Amino acid sequence: MVGSVHVNGSVHGGNGTATEERLDELRRLLGKSEGDLLKIVSVGAGAWGSVFAALLQDAYGHFRDKVQIRIWRRPGRTVDRSTAEHLFEVINSREDVLRRLIRRCAYLKYVEARLGDRTLYADEILKDGFCLNMIETPLCPLKVVTNLQEAVWDADIVVNGVPSTETREVFDEISKYWKERISVPVIIFLAKGIEASLDPIPRIITPTQMISSATGVPTENILYLGGPNIASEIYNKEYANARICGSNKWRKPLAKFLRQPHFIVWDNSDLVTHEVMGGLKNVYAIGAGMVAALTNESATSKSVYFSHCTSEMIFITHLLTEQPEKLAGPLLADTYGVSAVGAFFELLSQPSLSVQHPEENKLVALAELCPILKRLYRILIKRELPARDILQALRDETMNDPRERIEMAQSHAFYRPSLLGKP
Repeated sequence: MVGSVHVNGSVHGGNGTATEERLDELRRLLGKSEGDLLKIVSVGAGAWGSVFAALLQDAYGHFRDKVQIRIWRRPGRTVDRSTAEHLFEVINSREDVLRRLIRRCAYLKYVEARLGDRTLYADEILKDGFCLNMIETPLCPLKVVTNLQEAVWDADIVVNGVPSTETREVFDEISKYWKERISVPVIIFLAKGIEASLDPIPRIITPTQMISSATGVPTENILYLGGPNIASEIYNKEYANARICGSNKWRKPLAKFLRQPHFIVWDNSDLVTHEVMGGLKNVYAIGAGMVAALTNESATSKSVYFSHCTSEMIFITHLLTEQPEKLAGPLLADTYGVSAVGAFFELLSQPSLSVQHPEENKLVALAELCPILKRLYRILIKRELPARDILQALRDETMNDPRERIEMAQSHAFYRPSLLGKP
C-alpha cells in the first residue's frame, strides 16, 4: 500500500483503514466513547520528544474527531540571530516547507528574524514544525502548549521527553494537577538515565520509579521506550527499531499503536532492567565519543576501547540481572548523557558490594575492577582529569585482560537483586 504524501513532506505509511483500527483499539482500551477525544501530550520538546509527537501527528492527527496530539515546552526561550539565519536557509531550501509557511501566512516572521527585525521563540517555531535542537529537520506543524497544567491535567497518555535529570522536578509539578483526577493516565518514558540511592541499602532508582513516587501513578501504567532512536533519522524514514517495556495490559497495544513501516516497536515485560541497561550504555557511549574525537577516529583505538568497555558492561550486567544472556535487541543503542556515570560509579563504590580481587587476595570495591568507568567518573564528574586522560585507561600496562573480567563475572555468584530493589 503506497503511503500518502502530506504538505510537510512526510509520508503516511501503510493502510489508512488499518491505522484507524489501531487508534480505535487503543481508544476502546482507554474507555473512550464516541465523541470523546483520546488526548495525548508529549512533555518536553527536545529532539526525540518533538519527533515522537510529530510521528504520532503524521500517523493519527487527521482523525480529528478521535484524537488530540499536543506537545508541551517551556515558554520564553528565544532563538538567537545566527540560528534564525540558518533556519531561514533551511526553509528556502525546502520547497514543500516554504509553500506550507506561505499558505499559513507564517513566512514573513522568518524573513524579519533573518534581518534582525524580530525575535523568534522556540515554542513559536515549534508550532510551524521546527525543533530548536534540530532545525535542519523540519517536522509537521504541532499543537504547542506552554502551560504545563493545561497540557497534562486531562491527558490520557503522557509521553515524557524531558531529560532524566529533570524528570523528578517536572513530575513533582505535574502531581499537583493530578490530585483530583479520577482516571489514571498512561505514561511513556523516552529518556535514559538513573539515580543511585546509597542509604540504607545501595540501589538504583529508575525514571519510572521517580515518576510513580512523584505522582502516585502505579508502575503498571508507566512504560519505557528505548532503542536506536536518532530522532532526525527516524523522522526522515530511516529504518529503526525500539522496545516498549512494561505491563502486559499496555505494552502490547501501545507497541501496535506506535509501530510504523520504518519504525518497528517490540515489547518486553522487564521494565526496570531495560531502563537500567539503557543508562549503563550511556556511560560507555560517552567514552566512545571521547576516544573517537581524541584519536581522530582511529580504528585501532576504538577497537581497544570497545574490548574494554564491553567487558565492563558484561561485568556490571551480571550484577543486575540473573539472566544477562537474555538482554538483546536494540537495548544498548541510543543517545547518551552524563548523569549515569556518577550514579553507576557511586553505586559500585559501596563497601557492601565489595568482592574478592582475582589476584591480590583482598576485598575491593566493584568500581576498582571497572577502570573505564572510574576514569570517566574522574573526568566528567570530579573534573580531576582532562578529557585526553581517557586514552590512558586504554594504555594502562597494569590493566587486566578484558577476558579475565568477563570470566570473573561468569564464575561468581555476582547477581545482586537488591540493586534493583528486589528482595
